[in-house]
Amino acid sequence: MLKEDYRQLAEEYAAYGWVLEPAAKELLGRAGIKVPAFVWAADESEALSFADRVGYPVVAKVVSPEILHKSEAGGVIAGIATPGELRQAVARLSGLPGYRGVLVEETASGLELILGAKCDQQFGPVVMAGIGGTGVEIYQDTAIRMAPLDEGQAGALLDCLQGRELLRGHRGSPGVDMAGLIDCLVRFSRLIMELEPIMESIDVNPLMCSQSGCTAADARIMLRGEEEIGRA
Repeated sequence: MLKEDYRQLAEEYAAYGWVLEPAAKELLGRAGIKVPAFVWAADESEALSFADRVGYPVVAKVVSPEILHKSEAGGVIAGIATPGELRQAVARLSGLPGYRGVLVEETASGLELILGAKCDQQFGPVVMAGIGGTGVEIYQDTAIRMAPLDEGQAGALLDCLQGRELLRGHRGSPGVDMAGLIDCLVRFSRLIMELEPIMESIDVNPLMCSQSGCTAADARIMLRGEEEIGRA
């Protein structure tokens, strides 16, 4: 039976067809997947207060049910280094369509990976992971496995990537926390099994991985139709 908090989440965002990033990140965090410290700020003062606490640089993103692809709409501003720059960012983002506030978060660093899932009609929930970054659409270095994953299956998925040596360190560059990355994949696969009744797909892009762990820097959950959710 679908958990009540998942049902409430689906009902809250059903009209949009997808879950806004702050709520998606809260869900990932509850599943044990690290996300950046963030605030969904309603105004400039709240954004500035948060940035003072976590320290600069920070990232600011528009929160709007009308903007699914934030980067394409100019809704993401990274490398904000001062309070003045943050004020300018909030002012700019507040002019975008459907503005519901601004997500301000600490900056995550590391190797860019992509992590995703969808509900295949034949096989059910499947997990996809791959090397991200600027060349993701060119190289399409991804691998797919059926969910849920155990540690061995998650490790095998990563071994299928052409860029797997980047994960372990290549030509002097540091590798990533492989145990943490594998744990992230396992937790993610368990989460999508629970979300299967309400979700169509999930994208975590980028998943920033370093020697100190992996952080979901952006997240989007696409929902099933309202009729399908109602039967769950």
